[in-house]
Amino acid sequence: MQDTITARKRHPLIFIAILLIGIAGIGAVQAAAGLFSGGARALQPLTLSVVTPLAKAPYDLESGKYYKIDIVCDGSGELALGGAEFFRNIWIDEVIINDIEIRPFGLSSLEFDDEGTATIKFIAIRPGRFVVRIPGTTGKSQQAIFNIR
Repeated sequence: MQDTITARKRHPLIFIAILLIGIAGIGAVQAAAGLFSGGARALQPLTLSVVTPLAKAPYDLESGKYYKIDIVCDGSGELALGGAEFFRNIWIDEVIINDIEIRPFGLSSLEFDDEGTATIKFIAIRPGRFVVRIPGTTGKSQQAIFNIR
């Protein structure tokens, strides 16, 4: 301990340099783990409606990347979005509804009784082709395809 104090007195520039390198190292670690520092890639919203298609096109995602998607219900009916297989193959960081952040262990569906928006922030994990849809429907316009590579 005494040697460390003596070294700081003898070589203050070396001590300052080591301290700055340590701080820079912490910043690099935080940057590398910065998936949750606002860097989510925004996807086109899903639209829950009795008249509008759920999605405009398939979603092509990359495993390990951080995404956010809005699910917007227009209030034209009591509608849900189901996709347990998709939700089991992503890691959900949070679901945001009316500025309330929910951090679930998992989801199987979301249901809207009225108009509103829910935002899901997630990391795509397992590669594959996954479908989310309005439960009870079979039409292609009432489903969205997520391709994770």
